[in-house]
Amino acid sequence: MARKPGPKDPQPVDAHVGARIRFRRNLLGISQTEMAAQIGVTFQQVQKYEKGSNRIGVSRLMQICQVLDVAPEWLLEGAPEAKPKPRTPQLDAAFAAFQSDNLAPRLLLAWARLPRRVKRSMVTLMTALADAPPK
Repeated sequence: MARKPGPKDPQPVDAHVGARIRFRRNLLGISQTEMAAQIGVTFQQVQKYEKGSNRIGVSRLMQICQVLDVAPEWLLEGAPEAKPKPRTPQLDAAFAAFQSDNLAPRLLLAWARLPRRVKRSMVTLMTALADAPPK
């Protein structure tokens, strides 16, 4: 009895990207062994990527793109689309407001340097200030 594929299992897009990798690699005359050496994996792993049986992490995908001299967009061109998730208007509005605020880049730079416990405290403080009735 076949098992139901889980969310972490390879998806049709993985097979599509793998086929594009194999196509480009063959166009360039690079063997699986040569590609594997350049991206730091075994040739068997390259085979699995190309068959779509193993998913490719973003950093590895970027290495592959560098070896194949293509942009990640090229690998995804024509890929089967995932089911669209419903939009979250509240999150979309918050993101748009954040992008339009000229203080946002400074906040992001400072935020990245804060310890986790301070970040938690900052979120609590910011939420309390945002929820407080105006004076």
